[in-house]
Order: sequence, then structure tokens, then C-alpha cells
Amino acid sequence: MLPLTSLFAPANQNEKKHSHTILEKTRLILRKSGAKLRSVIADSQYSDNKIRKAVDETVIPCPANQKRDAKGLLRVDKKFRTHGPEDLKRKYHKRPSIEAVYSFLKTRYSLAINKVRGLKNVASYALYSILCLVLTREAAENLGRPDKAVSPTYFNT
Repeated sequence: MLPLTSLFAPANQNEKKHSHTILEKTRLILRKSGAKLRSVIADSQYSDNKIRKAVDETVIPCPANQKRDAKGLLRVDKKFRTHGPEDLKRKYHKRPSIEAVYSFLKTRYSLAINKVRGLKNVASYALYSILCLVLTREAAENLGRPDKAVSPTYFNT
């Protein structure tokens, strides 16, 4: 899994505030390639009727303070166990794969400990990290070595 789009904002702003913008950027990129955004999988922070109505299918758990008695809703408890319809639970368990991409960027490309300051500089640093990730995976596929897609040092020769 690779990122399709990115958006950078100050750390003191809530991510949910920018969710509609990132959704529209993703929709535009997919439209240019002839694809359509069919579903969104997100955590309960993004539980919002506007997001739910923006795509055909959303797999977003409802927070504990919303619709407690409604049937057919996905919920996640304090121990991160999912409750609700089996098909939604199965789809929701795909969400950690994007978290793995972020973790990979943080550990392998030092995204967590960059030395730059300012939104513009951090955004540039993050975009270079994402570019390195994409190019490494592309090179590994082109060489017929998909096992090296997670090895940025393999291509340093």
C-alpha cells in the first residue's frame, strides 16, 4: 500500500478538520486515472455524516458517545476489539496497513526525527521520504525483487 495524496498542516490542528480536503484530493487523483473512490476506512475520530455521505461505503466505527443502541454499526472498545457486523469488522482490520506505511516512513526514512522546523520544511522533508518509499518499491518491482521493496539500502550500490 502506498500513499495517493498527502496534506500537511500545523500540529496544533485536528486531522478531522482536513479530512474533507484529503478526501477530495484523493477523489481527484483517482478520477484522473479512471478510477473511483468507493470506500473509506478510518478510525472513530473521523466519524462524521459528511464523510459517510461522500462515498458509497464507509468503514468508520462510531465513537462511544454516538448512537449506542443502533444496530449494524461498528464499534471499537478501549482494548481495540471490534464489535458489530462481521463484514465491517473484516474490512476495518485492513486499516492497520496504512499505519504500517507511516511506521515504515518514520523508522526507515527518519520521518519521526527530522531536524527541520517550519511547516514548509517539514512538508518538503516528508514528501522526499514518501518519494523515496515509492521509488524504492517501484525499483524492486521492476527488478523482479519485490522482497527488496522494504530495503532502501539495497539500492545504494
